[in-house]
Amino acid sequence: MHSIPSQVWAFRLSALSAIRGLTLISPNPYPYSFYMKVLVIGGGGREHALVWKLRQSPRVTEIVCAPGNGGISADATCVSVDQKKLDSMVELAEKVHPDITVVGPELPLQLGVVDEFNRRGWPVFGPTRAAAQLETSKSFAKEFMQRHRIPTAHYAICTSQADVKAALSRFSAPVVVKADGLAAGKGVVMCKAKDEAMTAAVEMLSGKMVGEAGARVVIEECLQGDEISFLVLSDGERVAALVAAQDHKRVDDGDTGPNTGGMGAYSFPALLDEQMTQWLLHHVAQPVVDGMKAEGAEYKGILYCGLMMTARGPMVLEFNCRFGDPETQPILMRMDSDLLEAIEASIEGRVSDGDFRWSSDATVCVVMASGGYPGTIAVGKQITGIDDAQKVSGVKVFHAGTSARDGSYYTSGGRVLGVTARAPDLKSAVDRAYEATAKIRFDGVHYRTDIAARALNTIKK
Repeated sequence: MHSIPSQVWAFRLSALSAIRGLTLISPNPYPYSFYMKVLVIGGGGREHALVWKLRQSPRVTEIVCAPGNGGISADATCVSVDQKKLDSMVELAEKVHPDITVVGPELPLQLGVVDEFNRRGWPVFGPTRAAAQLETSKSFAKEFMQRHRIPTAHYAICTSQADVKAALSRFSAPVVVKADGLAAGKGVVMCKAKDEAMTAAVEMLSGKMVGEAGARVVIEECLQGDEISFLVLSDGERVAALVAAQDHKRVDDGDTGPNTGGMGAYSFPALLDEQMTQWLLHHVAQPVVDGMKAEGAEYKGILYCGLMMTARGPMVLEFNCRFGDPETQPILMRMDSDLLEAIEASIEGRVSDGDFRWSSDATVCVVMASGGYPGTIAVGKQITGIDDAQKVSGVKVFHAGTSARDGSYYTSGGRVLGVTARAPDLKSAVDRAYEATAKIRFDGVHYRTDIAARALNTIKK
């Protein structure tokens, strides 16, 4: 799709080889051009991390991000797109001519952007609309897990107040109420009592809480244990594990306050040992990919398994069909191999041959949010101190909800920045992340001060 004259390729290859000490490869082992123009769809912290990591590939010559954000504009060409309209994304690709498209958020997957790009023969990273139902419909995911004997919490699917009342009679408090559809991380309510669960379910069903996403609700038993984000890369048949991460969903310290899209995350080797990794591959990830293929919806891309490590064993809380946010930030910061080549391995059906290398360092991401998040927020607040924060050793500040104008950054969303640090051990990574966070200022800023605290306490014991 995208082409550059051969003499330009030769010059760039020579220059990159000289700078990075690369070994020239001949003949070309890649089915696409050696150098690549990449389109990243999305505009949050996850997409900034993807852009940042893709830029490290010696084969990436240009990155276009749509719509991007203030911080991404320093690392890629940002262009406008309506992520709620399939036609808008198709028109953009026709104009940009990317060699590969990477889909960041869930909504374009639900709209079928991968299906449409595949139909046109455009290489794209992500699952089809049918496969993405694992995320876009919680009731589909629960019934799929039941069909394929994948461990998950007991549940009931409800479409009316009467259904909810009948379902709650079969559960003990506390219970969890989930909107069936996409709700930007805000469609899950942890309820200590049944009357609270009834109220939450009725508000979802009425459309008052999360709109159409709540047309159906899922009532679940409340599982106890540690949450783990376990991500794998799939090529439709095989899976390869990424390093695990742990997310912090509640808005306030001590896991209090309402659920959010994520207030921070961390990753380090001891979070998930090799034995458990293999168990999860064989009992969760691979059965999902096998089951989707058997049901006619081949699964390619990232499969995010949100797990609760209970006394009964690992149980699936949810699936996401793309990189998580903010887990992507600490995960990719530990990735020492080429993200572009991993993406190609998924698209081409050769995940088992992929070269995946991970650092033994620890990484920590602290999300800086606008005051009032996840409720009503004010935007347009000037941000200062980002450059100083990135002078802290091992720190990268990923932008989530920012805009840029006149040489300054301003808040433009609920989650504003993801201050991410890498260090040889978890405590050092936490210290670096908070040292950097303290240097950043904007009016109304809110962030948790206890990211990875439980893990640090466990290590001390």
